[in-house]
Amino acid sequence: MILAVIAVVFVALIVAVWIGSRRQQSTLSAHVNRLIQSGNAHASATQPRHVPDALPPPVERYLRWALSTAKHIQEVRIRQTGFLRTDVRSERWMPFEAEHIVVPPATGFVWNARVTVAPLLHVRVRDALIEGRGSGQVSLLSAFTVAADGNTPEMNSGSLHRYLAEAVWYPTALLPSSKLQWTAIDATKALATLTDRDVSVSLEFRFAATGDVTGIYTPARWGKFTEGYKQVPWEGHFRDYEQRDGMLVPTEGDVGWYVDNAWQAVWKGRITAFQSRH
Repeated sequence: MILAVIAVVFVALIVAVWIGSRRQQSTLSAHVNRLIQSGNAHASATQPRHVPDALPPPVERYLRWALSTAKHIQEVRIRQTGFLRTDVRSERWMPFEAEHIVVPPATGFVWNARVTVAPLLHVRVRDALIEGRGSGQVSLLSAFTVAADGNTPEMNSGSLHRYLAEAVWYPTALLPSSKLQWTAIDATKALATLTDRDVSVSLEFRFAATGDVTGIYTPARWGKFTEGYKQVPWEGHFRDYEQRDGMLVPTEGDVGWYVDNAWQAVWKGRITAFQSRH
């Protein structure tokens, strides 16, 4: 009798996971479809890319160095592997595999990661920025939602900050436009300000003499911590640039927060596959 009960419970769990994962996959597909449709509505395929001469010198040098493609990027799909931790004070780093879909004309992305928590146990993390609305969700076994948030002013701003920081993977999005403006700082740094809908964020980009972006920084990015939302200094680093689809993009990076005046990484990743559409 006990074995029969265990068997029934096990089967019920398998069925629940299957149903839950199907629902989660359906939601993910809906997010991606909305993102792509939004991009199609703002497509700039007929606009050739052009690097203006009036940019801050390190920005102009970077864009001429990174870009050889003739048209604006319409979509990027990136595969990543790496490690992340849920808190800057945690000693536990968890491996992840992720697909990152970005549609620059829509100023949006969907990041879908499988994070290994323990043997035979994982969580699915989905972050998105679609039509100006940031969102995030964590689901156990890719089936059961354990945390979710979205469309708050803090998340919308934080997601736009992330989109701007990761534009080194879709660098035509860093060309000046009605949304993006550059301001000179010095010979190795410049400030990028991105405005989408009613949200505006700025990031300091740091450049090497060779032309590449080595990192980004802001003194105040919204993040959600154990005590709730707050603005904290945020910094990321990029390295190991390679030629991909007519562009030079970094293949490795890390990002983290400043706590007690010390930078603490929370994400370390590497690109394993890269495909773009122009």
